[in-house]
Amino acid sequence: MSPASLKLLLSAHALRTWGPRIEAAVPAGSLSFVTAEDARAASEPCDADIAFMTREVTGRSSKDNSTPELQGFDAVMRAAPRLKWVQIHPAGAERPIYRELRSRGVKVTTASGATAVTVAHSVLGAVIALNRRFPLLADAQRRHAWEPRLAERSPRDLKGQHAVIVGMGPIGLNIAALLQVLGMISTGVRRSAEPVPPFEKVIPYQSLPEVLPGADWLILCCPASPLTRGIANANVFSALPDGAHLVNVSRGEIAVEKDVIAALAGGKLGGAYLDVFEKEPLDPGSPLWDMPNVIVSPHTASHSLGQNDAIFDIFLDNLSRFRAGLKLRNDVDDLG
Repeated sequence: MSPASLKLLLSAHALRTWGPRIEAAVPAGSLSFVTAEDARAASEPCDADIAFMTREVTGRSSKDNSTPELQGFDAVMRAAPRLKWVQIHPAGAERPIYRELRSRGVKVTTASGATAVTVAHSVLGAVIALNRRFPLLADAQRRHAWEPRLAERSPRDLKGQHAVIVGMGPIGLNIAALLQVLGMISTGVRRSAEPVPPFEKVIPYQSLPEVLPGADWLILCCPASPLTRGIANANVFSALPDGAHLVNVSRGEIAVEKDVIAALAGGKLGGAYLDVFEKEPLDPGSPLWDMPNVIVSPHTASHSLGQNDAIFDIFLDNLSRFRAGLKLRNDVDDLG
């Protein structure tokens, strides 16, 4: 395809926000725009060659509750016969439509790496908060209870504690580096066992049970796949030492939620930071809301004011690569 004939599909909001910067990044006249809103109103199928699905399209949706904006954008892409490449804003591409598009030969690229530092900061904050018993202190504050002596709930020093980090992409690497500053030890878990600093040890997924008895923290930051779905379950929690902590910033289906609740309620898990859930939004009746040793966040571990700029930079890089016929960054097909 000639780069001079490219048409970009995006939302009206994204066009207002990013349009001038996109035009400035390519030769004059080499790119035109069509908004999803206009494409939906048109009588003919969308003739876009590429698409940029930005956060405002999906931001108010959950995996179990798609908004009209997201449904409309999906419908336009499904009916765009010339579509060759879609840039999405998340780091993962689990939604079924991405598989549909790839089966048609459409390239799907993620924003992996754009939010790695932000998510790692959220995990660092959660590790410190849970270890220093901040949720318990916040619970006492709500009850107007002066409880200065934590007794058996007093925290251990973080130095020397062992974190098992499941997933060694940009997020996992950043988490390990931050925990190293605290003097913690990290074991990384992924498909292969090749050593990668700053992890003290790297093991394949099938060896996870071997390291659990010595783990103080189980941190989930892996993509969802047949290999990882349900990997954090009752058997895994029973293998952990009493009082170990769980952090999940991956996908809700990586952890079996009923097993998480049981382990927390029974004291097997000493606490948890949960940013993702099997069903989102989290059911208002879930016991997780009221557990004083649990931090619930509504899938916001990656959010920051600089996030959109970082994602946009990845899109511009890939736009340049696409026009030049080069390999795209974060191509889902290359990630297996």
